[in-house]
Amino acid sequence: MQCKMIMVGKIRQWYVYFSIGVFLTIAMLSGLLQPLLATTQLTNVPPPIFQGNQSRPQVAFACNVFWGEEYLPDMLKTLDKNNIHITFFIGGSWANKYPEILKDLANRGHELGNHTYSHPHPNNLSKEKNKEQIIKTEELVNNLTGIKTNLYAPPYGEYNNTVLLAAQELQYTTIMWSIDTVDWKRPPPEILKERVLKKLHNGAIILMHPTAPTAQALPSLIEEIQKRGYTITTVSDILKP
Repeated sequence: MQCKMIMVGKIRQWYVYFSIGVFLTIAMLSGLLQPLLATTQLTNVPPPIFQGNQSRPQVAFACNVFWGEEYLPDMLKTLDKNNIHITFFIGGSWANKYPEILKDLANRGHELGNHTYSHPHPNNLSKEKNKEQIIKTEELVNNLTGIKTNLYAPPYGEYNNTVLLAAQELQYTTIMWSIDTVDWKRPPPEILKERVLKKLHNGAIILMHPTAPTAQALPSLIEEIQKRGYTITTVSDILKP
């Protein structure tokens, strides 16, 4: 009887360890441990940038482009009409499919950043694999536009010490955001505008994507932001001291 109890205890103990192992594996793959893993930075690795200079009434639009090319023409018309240049973080595989659109972004004077080549989960990659993703996109963008990217927006907003170190060694600044439109969920344009306007602040980095609600909200969003005394510009501009 005692032997059976010992065996049951060992089985239960093994099951607990196994369950914890499975949970941690899933959490790592899904990015759930990101907040915990990212809290301890290496002393020689600069943290990512969430916002720019807070002493000036400027905000930056940071538009990640890996899809949604059908909505870019309307967005570009709105930006041109208001004489605004923003930062487009380019996915390499997307640029490879739509080189003429990429060239158009550059020719219109917009800033180009790096958003990896294949949109992987950066936290799951080694430092060298992270570098490969950045370099492949950098070379493609440079070959097509003559522009050398130096701002990096990691997919899914994931970062850890390995990701940050890879970017730093390639002389990139890792960019996050302080206001998220969550436009990839396709909210009504009014909801998108409300999300931005209620959090507006000096040096805000406003994350967006080329989506239908973004294209629809952009004209009135720009108008309201400017009415509140803010200038809309690129990420590089709001990082200036």
